[in-house]
Amino acid sequence: MADGWLEALYDLAGKRVWVAGHGGLVGSAMVRRLQREDVEVLSVPRATLDLREEAPTQEWIAGNRPDVIVMAVAKVGGILANRDYPDEFYNDNVAIQNNVIHAAAQFGVEKLLFLGSSCIYPKDAAQPITEDALMSGALEPTNEAYARAKIEGIKLCQAYRAQGHDFITAMPCNLYGPGDRFDLERSHVLPALMMKAHAAKQAGADSLSVWGSGMPRREFLHADDLADALLFLLRRYSGQKPVNIGAGRDISIAELAHKVCAAVGFKGRLVFDASKPDGVMRKLMDSSRIYNAGWRPEILLEDGLKTTYGWYREYHGYKSAA
Repeated sequence: MADGWLEALYDLAGKRVWVAGHGGLVGSAMVRRLQREDVEVLSVPRATLDLREEAPTQEWIAGNRPDVIVMAVAKVGGILANRDYPDEFYNDNVAIQNNVIHAAAQFGVEKLLFLGSSCIYPKDAAQPITEDALMSGALEPTNEAYARAKIEGIKLCQAYRAQGHDFITAMPCNLYGPGDRFDLERSHVLPALMMKAHAAKQAGADSLSVWGSGMPRREFLHADDLADALLFLLRRYSGQKPVNIGAGRDISIAELAHKVCAAVGFKGRLVFDASKPDGVMRKLMDSSRIYNAGWRPEILLEDGLKTTYGWYREYHGYKSAA
């Protein structure tokens, strides 16, 4: 087993796989992907089970006995939400992580996959960012509470690995796709831009204000590509080190805004509000470990934006612009 990659694949056939957070961006993509496999997909609505509560979480896992857990559940948000609600981003995520991971170990879950995030790497990490950069420097202040919570989740999985549990971790880049959170206060940059561009088009506006200078660079991966990568990891990886999962290329926020407007059909001019914080100026991950193991993303950003906007219009767009 070189660098954690398995010679004999973990066989998922017939397994009971719990996708924790099945209603979110990553979770819904993972459910779609698993439905093409010979597995039984388990899910439970948030209204039925609050993963921040320890006893109900233990009872659910004990009663349903998943063989595999994919932790696609977390409290997430953009710069504004992280700035305004750091207590929630820290406390909620730590509680969810601790409860699920502890119960998974207690009740004999065979494999658990925990998701970190590219935003938990140091703000001044060398680009592209390798997995070894984790905890090598100061965090970006605009999302420090979330980052610290996620780091604790990774360390908890590593602690349980040292005790013989097959718990692995992955570090996705910025994600988008059907099922994303479309909420101007709590959204990440891409859905927030899409909402604003749609509203501007519906209103016949001649301009659109974009948060920040437009200069920061990010990479964006479609959630369906991520789901495919996570399935790849479940079968092929069993190592202590997190695995980066990225698109392999980055673009500026200004470029992204223009691409979003093209997908939406908004033809007005963009006005960048440099009085708003930019966050880290560049964030591109080194995903060579999973690339070298045989996985690559397939969905082009322009194509993914079109399908995401189609989903948004069907489920949200006309109501939000009314």
